[in-house]
Amino acid sequence: MTKEDLSFEEAMKQLEQIVEKLEEGDVPLEKAINYYQEGMNLSKFCSDKLTKVEKQMEQIVNEQGEFKPFTIQEDE
Repeated sequence: MTKEDLSFEEAMKQLEQIVEKLEEGDVPLEKAINYYQEGMNLSKFCSDKLTKVEKQMEQIVNEQGEFKPFTIQEDE
């Protein structure tokens, strides 16, 4: 399965697993760098998917004649 075949939920699950591994702190430096890079790629993938869905939702709502913009709040 390629990254493009991943669902948003699958990508988020993989990202959460990477974060857990990095938070454990018992990861060799080279492995941590690989995890970090993969995590950043997954983060961008998820962000891109959310942006695409947001645009689709805007288009759907605009076609219905009503639109109130919304923003996605991220957890801090």
